[in-house]
Amino acid sequence: MAMTEIEPVKDPAERRRPPSLRDWLAPPIPGSALWGWIGPLLVTALAGFLRFDRLAVPRAVVFDETYYAKDALALLRFGWEHNAVKDADKLLIANKSDVDIWTGGGSFVAHPPAGKWMIAIGEQLFNATPFGWRFMPALIGTLSVLILCRVARRMTGSTLLGCAAGLLLAVDGLAFVTSRTALLDVFVMFWILAAFACLVLDRDLSRRELARRVEEGGGAGLGPFVMHWWRIPAGVCLGMACATKWTGIFYVAAFGIMVVLWDAGARKAARVQSPYSGALMLEAGPAFVSLVVVGAFTYLASWWGWIFKPGGWGRGEVAGNVLLRPLEAMPDLLKYHKEILDFHSGLSTHHNYQSWPWDWPILRRPVAFWYSEPPGACDAARCSREILGIGTPAFWWGALIALVVLVGVWLLRRDWRAGAIVLGFLAGWVPWFVPAFGDRTMFLFYATPMLPFMALAVALALGMLIGPARSPDPAGRSALPVPGNRRVLGAAVAGAYLLVVLANFAYFYPLLAAKVLPYDDWHARIWFDSWV
Repeated sequence: MAMTEIEPVKDPAERRRPPSLRDWLAPPIPGSALWGWIGPLLVTALAGFLRFDRLAVPRAVVFDETYYAKDALALLRFGWEHNAVKDADKLLIANKSDVDIWTGGGSFVAHPPAGKWMIAIGEQLFNATPFGWRFMPALIGTLSVLILCRVARRMTGSTLLGCAAGLLLAVDGLAFVTSRTALLDVFVMFWILAAFACLVLDRDLSRRELARRVEEGGGAGLGPFVMHWWRIPAGVCLGMACATKWTGIFYVAAFGIMVVLWDAGARKAARVQSPYSGALMLEAGPAFVSLVVVGAFTYLASWWGWIFKPGGWGRGEVAGNVLLRPLEAMPDLLKYHKEILDFHSGLSTHHNYQSWPWDWPILRRPVAFWYSEPPGACDAARCSREILGIGTPAFWWGALIALVVLVGVWLLRRDWRAGAIVLGFLAGWVPWFVPAFGDRTMFLFYATPMLPFMALAVALALGMLIGPARSPDPAGRSALPVPGNRRVLGAAVAGAYLLVVLANFAYFYPLLAAKVLPYDDWHARIWFDSWV
């Protein structure tokens, strides 16, 4: 007796499209909505445990925390970054934050204040201690896992694949380290990921609204106007990314082009009479306002302390009328930005741990954030403790393969998911090539914003490896079940890969979290000479 019933042959036009235009443009996400939250929350709980466990260890100022921890504290007190005394780090570690550590007035800074304001929240809650200035990076790194789980679920239609993407981010070494140190890059990653999530959600919602209006007879000419409400919070998020580090501007450009292409594709799929003209004339302008104008105002708002309070670098005195201060501050703010740009353009000082963008995907040169050899801390004659800023190799090298696969998928199938993921990766990587040719100093952790897109690439590739539950029948019948052996094998390979990544992270964990190791055990984890 046959186990699969063969349905009658359907009209070719009918089998190409679902019953409604809405389901064609924005298919519903299958599976349980409840598990769509429970699964991601469980993965997020794991990420939170990893990031908050021993967060105050080491009790030291780690790498560039020497800048951002004090800048954040200055923002709380003055509203702008302030010069500190030479021994300020020692005073903070000694719990002497009540001592006056400030000297010399406003300090020149290389990055906008938004990320430092976020670090300041933790210092306000838990004082200027290692736990205090690392609290917000850990929280933001944890929330990034939740957002990634949800956006991957929306893009793949699978809660399992969504959780896999979040798990990869949760156990990546670089994401882990940047979530446990008071640096800015994890905030850039968070705001870019949040903006991307808003845009993916908007894509679904706006396509449903487009389908409804076209079905009501609005497909003639340019087609109907559709308001993209979720692009406004996306613009805020992109503004916050730029207000943390200027590299966010590359994502403003990339995502702006992406959404216009999405709009044109949606109108074409809905069979609007003039889809490309409709997208350019009805949607490109509002998209520019939502992403660029809203982002610009968000960026300026992050400078509020420098704008409204006297004493910041290059600010001097302020107008007595509060309403006049923003206008008064603009010429000085533009001058300040030129100084920042000149600083970044001329930053070519050699650093032992600098690396080039073409080195990043293969993890050729990680960054030693902190290292010590505490005497008598282990049973060996020589002991090591380190925080090594390095990605989990099994994840990074697997992501390289997945990204190459997605390039092929986009070229052959024009799969929007593959295109969006590759674009997100390239927007965080390719722009660094230009300053690299000018010998600009840069480090591996600058790649942190690329991590969510690498995880999405692996998740989508694993989904293709496993295959759909049903596949289209070339003979014209309804979708047929995919052979069980094929899906079982694909699922086994995907599961094995995730286990390898987990084991790889566990192996490197002592080097990421400043655990004490015998020197020989530490050295066994240094796979290449360039890692020292």
